[in-house]
Amino acid sequence: MPDMFFQPTADGGQRLYLHHRPAADVPLRGALVYVHPWAEEMNKSRRMVAMAARVFANAGWAVLQVDLLGCGDSSGDFADATWDHWLQDTETAARWMSQQHAGVPLWLWGLRTGALLCAESARTLDAHLLFWQPVQQGRQALQQFLRLKAAAQLADGGGKAILESARAELAAGRHVHVGGYELGPELAAGLERSTLAPQNLPQRQDDRPRRLVWLELSNQPEPTLSPAAQSALPKWEDAGWHGTARAAVGPPFWQTTEIETAPALIHATLEALAMAPVNQQLAAA
Repeated sequence: MPDMFFQPTADGGQRLYLHHRPAADVPLRGALVYVHPWAEEMNKSRRMVAMAARVFANAGWAVLQVDLLGCGDSSGDFADATWDHWLQDTETAARWMSQQHAGVPLWLWGLRTGALLCAESARTLDAHLLFWQPVQQGRQALQQFLRLKAAAQLADGGGKAILESARAELAAGRHVHVGGYELGPELAAGLERSTLAPQNLPQRQDDRPRRLVWLELSNQPEPTLSPAAQSALPKWEDAGWHGTARAAVGPPFWQTTEIETAPALIHATLEALAMAPVNQQLAAA
């Protein structure tokens, strides 16, 4: 069982931490800090991520799951969250994990919009990156989220007006209610300007490159990476990252109606973390 506790924050709040440690007789290979997606995608993904964290810990990877401000069991409401708050939560969790497991590689593991937070945090942290089905443009994620507000009126043609009204409310500094969540203007603005773009990296003291593992899911019998991923990876490598890219068979568990899992993605992750950084495709086991 993971250690579960509340980590206090400088503003008097607290964040829920779930710390998975490998068994004492299992060599420690590295430390993973999981950054969840936002809104309902976080809830849909909990079972899959919990299963993955247990498997990773059994294989020698320490894992930290953290609920960001206003999410899950952490303090605050979703309405209180801002993109900067979530970046601070990510970086604080990563530094805590580095202190707990000094001397092993630190990885930021982001699912969907969590990958955007990981990529931005990696600009100030000496960390490798693990992306699960990353969102590449925050504005697209925001647009999809706002469509939930308009979904009930799309049939009669009122959806576009609802979207425009929601954006106008946010632009005016007011919160909007979407799918049971109260979205604040600062969080919306931060997400909208966020992109999954690499920064050129300074040379590390140990002369070892930073790693990027990019994993996607597909329902096709022979899965392949999305065209967007294939075009993005060379840009990361040009910026100094050594990339491993794989596709595995499995459902989009972060958005399915029923709670689902993708065991092939967990298997692909373990293999990718252990292998030399070369691009290749993976069919599901």
